[in-house]
Amino acid sequence: MAMQGKNKTAVQAVSVVIVMGALAWASVPFYDWFCRVTGFGGVTNVAADGSDVILDKTIKVRFDASKERDMPWEFKPMQREMEIRIGETGLAFYEAYNPTDRPIAGSASYNVAPYDAGGFFTKIDCFCFEEQVLQPGERVTMPVSFYVDPEIVDDRDAKFVKVITLGYTFFEIDLPEETASLTRTGETDVN
Repeated sequence: MAMQGKNKTAVQAVSVVIVMGALAWASVPFYDWFCRVTGFGGVTNVAADGSDVILDKTIKVRFDASKERDMPWEFKPMQREMEIRIGETGLAFYEAYNPTDRPIAGSASYNVAPYDAGGFFTKIDCFCFEEQVLQPGERVTMPVSFYVDPEIVDDRDAKFVKVITLGYTFFEIDLPEETASLTRTGETDVN
């Protein structure tokens, strides 16, 4: 009888571990889905083309750039702000520069503020979450095209937004294997 109790307890413990692992695994895609549907956390929409509707109302879009603490690149927006009509496609540029003597890979995450505007800010093309490898001394210009969805003017909270800030943060990632192996090959001393 005591053995049955131990087996039952072991099965329950394993079940709890499996359920907790499944919940942890599912939390990231669920949170991502939730943010995309609600615009919570400044998550933007994504579209293949611009808006079909362009209003006579304008909105200011500000651009911000930051880096993870140890990221050695220089990174900045090429313009600080622009005023566009709601629904009009905007095009902005960011610049990244690698001042070091080694190749560095980076990836950028983004944020839109205020949060109420996140669900109405629609990116058409963007460099975010894409691997960027800059060679020593290399400078690149990266575009982002976007529009503000005309439905913003009918939203209970977002209709009062006059300025939207789009910010990117670059962080260092591991070099892709082919770049890393080329770097290691170039560093080997052949004597």
